[in-house]
Amino acid sequence: MYFHALIPFKPVNPKTRLSCILSQEEREAFARTMLNDVIASVLRSGCSATLLCTHPFSHEDALIAVRNESLNEAINWALGQFRCPALIIMADLPLVTAGDIQRLIRTEKDMAIVPGRGGGTNIIFLKNPRCFRADFYGASFLDHMAIAEECGFSVDIIDSFRMSTDIDEKEDLVEILIHGKGRRSREFLESSGFTLAIDEKGRVGVQRNAHKETL
Repeated sequence: MYFHALIPFKPVNPKTRLSCILSQEEREAFARTMLNDVIASVLRSGCSATLLCTHPFSHEDALIAVRNESLNEAINWALGQFRCPALIIMADLPLVTAGDIQRLIRTEKDMAIVPGRGGGTNIIFLKNPRCFRADFYGASFLDHMAIAEECGFSVDIIDSFRMSTDIDEKEDLVEILIHGKGRRSREFLESSGFTLAIDEKGRVGVQRNAHKETL
């Protein structure tokens, strides 16, 4: 089955909740690195990729559409252009694999969805994307389930650690350092001086060696 991946991406001043440990320049480089991990898995799954960017950007392995509008408006504009099944996947899922994506597209349902933490949505696969509308932010998982019901879609809810692990907070970096072997995102963090740290209560976090240089 041929399908197309739509990846929203903010190349300028992304991941502001990581400002406590990364400068703007570092956050932009880290966001590009996570994006590269996502695109690599998308391509290995047999999918082509289009980036929905908030600012001009280029990538050798993806088409680019720059949209000066909200995330939902940009996604819904893109879905209206599709004549084939579509995958909406966030750019901050560096642990996702090609096998994970293939698991989604093999669904027998009209739609497959991967919940994010805190009520969000990380990935949606749509066999008929022109009948759907995106409604990200807030409790978007519940919103997308309601929209699927309005469309009459059968839905496959995918429970996956790798696909549900989006990177927004400092604490999220733990998952890349532990589970991201072979990923460019992990290489970036390690070369930037990040290591695992265990506090007095036995909780795992990250620390940064100030003497290391960022990629």
